Order: sequence, then structure tokens, then C-alpha cells
Amino acid sequence: MSTGAFVTASVTPLDSLATLSPLEVARLQDASQGGLYRLFRQCSLAVLNCGSELDSTKQVLERYKSFDIRISQKHRGLQLDLINAPASAFVDGEIIQGIREHLFSVLRDLLYVVDKLDDVGGDEGWATTNSVFHILRHADMFRPHVKPNLVVCWGGHSIGHEEYEYTKKVGYELGLRRLNICTGCGPGAMKGPMKGAAIAHAKQRIRDARYVGISEPGIIAAESPNPIVNELLVMPDIEKRLEAFIRLGHGIVVFPGGAGTAEEILYILGVLLHEKNNNLPFPLIFTGPEGSEAYFETVDRFIRQTLGDAAASRYEIIVGDPRRVALRMQEGLRNVTEYRKATSESFHFNWQINVPLIFQQPFEPTHENMAQLRLFKDQSICDLASNLRRALSGIVAGNVKEPGVRAIEEHGPFELCGEKALVDPLDELLTSFVEQRRMKLDYQEYVPCYRLSGVENSAA
Repeated sequence: MSTGAFVTASVTPLDSLATLSPLEVARLQDASQGGLYRLFRQCSLAVLNCGSELDSTKQVLERYKSFDIRISQKHRGLQLDLINAPASAFVDGEIIQGIREHLFSVLRDLLYVVDKLDDVGGDEGWATTNSVFHILRHADMFRPHVKPNLVVCWGGHSIGHEEYEYTKKVGYELGLRRLNICTGCGPGAMKGPMKGAAIAHAKQRIRDARYVGISEPGIIAAESPNPIVNELLVMPDIEKRLEAFIRLGHGIVVFPGGAGTAEEILYILGVLLHEKNNNLPFPLIFTGPEGSEAYFETVDRFIRQTLGDAAASRYEIIVGDPRRVALRMQEGLRNVTEYRKATSESFHFNWQINVPLIFQQPFEPTHENMAQLRLFKDQSICDLASNLRRALSGIVAGNVKEPGVRAIEEHGPFELCGEKALVDPLDELLTSFVEQRRMKLDYQEYVPCYRLSGVENSAA
């Protein structure tokens, strides 16, 4: 049934979720604090809202406040009843097939995390990595015995036309070399590489191409999965999402972006700078179109001023040359392949990369936690990179995630205080993102959700 911008319809699952247990149904319908209903509704709405121009979870939920999702068990199996769903998810009353797949991927991942992961043992760090492994395996993300070919592409959802076209060109060059794409699943620099690669894969007659999208509940409504994603994974939190990228992917290409992209950069650099990862090959390329030199100069300067030249040695900057990006990535993946052969490491999951515990522990960006972040240089590079990442994660939450947006509305901006030698470069970086309209899609109305203050040194 259609009512203008809304559609009410019933959807049956694909084979893997033909039936649910009574306990699983009860959890999905449980609207209490410990139940899954609110999370399931929010993530399902995000999937159904594919192509939206809103990048605020709060705004999406308000626009579709009449949306509801109910589960019914028919004699033939599971059925989802969608009430007042976005009409864009349907064609002639039938749900689009890709969106249908994404809808049940959300259901699969939410249920699995609740049911299974409490049983994963080991110390805290090892248990987290095991959790990531189990979630990926349950979602059928592994391709054993296939040589490393999955390129993670990071970059902003709020980018201009020229930058978007460039991401497509890079994706095209990667696709011509039979490389697959993994992104954060949303629009902008997450969609462009997939779109370019899809054309190249079609030319190469590759019928099993992979367009992997990895999200998490807090961000998925603000960055709905783009329609090219054919393998969607919803991780429990941002920290496990980031670990999934580097465990599953074999190399990373970073396009221009805002605070979220800077958070990802700090994560991978902080991990690679750990002494146990010194000799681990992991190709990392920063790239953008002609005219993006100033952007990368700012990012590079920020990294050198905060983490040092050793961090800058772990990446390569290539401007305006998609073919060279693909060739350098191809060369890097050959090194990854040889290394994994020599060390008997699997091709499909990177067990050897060491992720320090501080990068695995979930960070809740409350005003109190943001104010307590240690932004001083009297700590290890890994710890400093983690604290800077958490600061940027909080800014992302304040920009687009529902709890963060509401917290800013109620209590004002997050307060971040630290050593001037760190705070000043961070301020320069964030100011450049605001000026370049990289913080939000509705950049004209953007009001910073943070305030920075610096002191002369850690003893002050």
C-alpha cells in the first residue's frame, strides 16, 4: 500500500533467515532498554532510506517517525511488515532486491551479535579480535585461497562533484586490475569507487565482484548503504568496524574527507606505528584530484606535528593520477601476498596485525569523556593516536549520530583541552574541514559541536 512518500508492505527473507526462534523474535520486538527493537528499527530505516540527502540520524528518524517494522511468523516462515517505509525503496509496490538483501543483513548481524559473542573467550584484546572474526565469518565475508585483492576505500560522504568523479576513476582503475572494493557503505567517497569499479568489472566480465560495505548502528542512518553494496555488514560499534576494515582488507586508499576520515587515518596510523607491526606490509595511499594538494598538505602537516615523521613514512600521497594509485596498490598487494605466503598467514583474515587494546575498547563520546581525553605528548604514540582518534570520533557523533546531536543540543559543544602543540594543529585541521564544507551535507547550517583550548605543556 502506498501513501505518497510512504509505502506499507510485507517482505519475506532470503534463504539464510527463513526462520527465527521465538527468543529471537521476542528480542527484536522488545522495546525496553535491553531489547533490540529500537536498534533494529533505526538500522532498517537506514537501509530503506537509500539515497537520502540527510546525514543526521536524528533528522532521518524525525522525518520518518511514523515508520514501524513488525515481525510475524507465518506457516511459510518469517515475514517483516514494513509500515510507512520510504517509497524510494520500492518499485511498483515491490521492494528493490538490493535493499531487501541489506534489510536482512541488518537482521542477521544484530541477532548474531546478541546471541553468540558473549561466548567468545580469551583476554580482552584477543576476545575482541575473535569477535570480529566470528561476525565476519557468520556474514560469509571470507574468501579463502583467493589472493589478496580487497581494497578498502575511505573518504568523506560530503564531497564535491570533482572529488566524487575522481573516486570513480580510481575505482575504475582498481577494477580493471580485478581488485574488489570495501568502503563504509555510504555515499560520496564510499560510493564512487564502487561505481567506477563496477564498470571496470563489467568490462572484464567479472561476475562475482565484491562491493563490501561495513557500517555500525550509530552511523548507518546518517550514511545509508549505497545501492552498489552487495555485501553489507553491520558491526556492533565503531571500534570493531575499524578493526574489521584492516582484518578483512588488504590495503587502503584514502580520499579527501572530514572528521570521520581523519578518525580512520589516525586509527590505521596508530596501529601501524606499534612496534609489532613495523615489518608488516600494508599499502596505504592518500589520493585526490588535481587541486586537492592543499587538503593533503594540511592532513600531512597535522600528522607530522602530532604523530611525527615516522607516521608520515607509512603512507604515500598521489594527486591527480588514478592509474598510478591502482598500480601502486597492485604492487603493494603483491608484497602482502608474498609476506602472507612466507609467514603462513591466511589471505582472508589478517591475524598477524597487532591492534593495541586502547584501539579496541569502545569509547562513548559523552561530554565528560571528551573533556577527560589526554591530548598531551607525554604518552606513547599509539596512546596519543588513540586519544586523537577518540576526539574526532566524538566530533563525528556530535555532527551526525542521534545521541551525540541530542547531547550537544542539551549541554552545548564538547570541550577539548590539551597541549597547544597538539590542539593548535587539530584546530587548524578542523577549521579547514569546516571551510571546505566537509563536516556535513547541510554545510550552510553547520555549527561546530566542539570547543578547543590549549595549554603550553602537560605540566600546566
